Amino acid sequence: MLEVRSLSVAYGGLRALQGVSLNVAAGQFVTVVGPNGAGKTTLFKTICGIVLPADGRVEWEGSSLFAKPAAARAHLGIAHIPEGRQVFRTLTVRENLEMGAYPEAGRAQWVHTLERIHTLFPILAERAEQLAGTLSGGEQQMLAIGRGLASAPRLLMLDEPSMGLAPAVAETIFERIAQIHKEDGLAILLVEQRVAEALELSDYGYVLETGRVVLEGPYQSLLADDRVRRSYLGLGDENE
Repeated sequence: MLEVRSLSVAYGGLRALQGVSLNVAAGQFVTVVGPNGAGKTTLFKTICGIVLPADGRVEWEGSSLFAKPAAARAHLGIAHIPEGRQVFRTLTVRENLEMGAYPEAGRAQWVHTLERIHTLFPILAERAEQLAGTLSGGEQQMLAIGRGLASAPRLLMLDEPSMGLAPAVAETIFERIAQIHKEDGLAILLVEQRVAEALELSDYGYVLETGRVVLEGPYQSLLADDRVRRSYLGLGDENE
């Protein structure tokens, strides 16, 4: 479905991404983890067309995404839930969801997707007429995910959905993401710093450091890798 090959991105001569490659198959859950400054958000912005690459390619179902302007990529079935939620604060909850439904598929499936969003996040039905800026951080994250789902996507890209949330709220968000993947069959590409939780949700993971993929594999192998255990899980080598 989504194929990234040898992608490089530079800001002012500094390489933010260097030869990054990854795949997301239809219905697959893929996680990208790594420290701050590793290039995770840059990767998402390049896929979405916000940032232009220096080299490499990004393809969607065999066709180059670089031939599509950023605004057109949502119509292909790609939904981006940005870092920091970025809800429309002066619009109501319902208006935010309606904004997410602007792609053709979202408009065609609006009644069904709205019902699904309210099933996943009942608070959004209760707060339908409330301004998004008055919601709590966790509620805004639910709204951001709901707005992405309103486009009836085939790939849901989530950038640090647990950022700034209390642990219990973050756990709820992870549970809903897992539910969306399992019940709706959506492909998911997740960027997250909570490494253990993120990898346990996924089918396949990539570890990104200083703009490069340094490890990749099924989540079981990554969680068992000594480098991941030391650097991201705070655990020692199994042989120690």
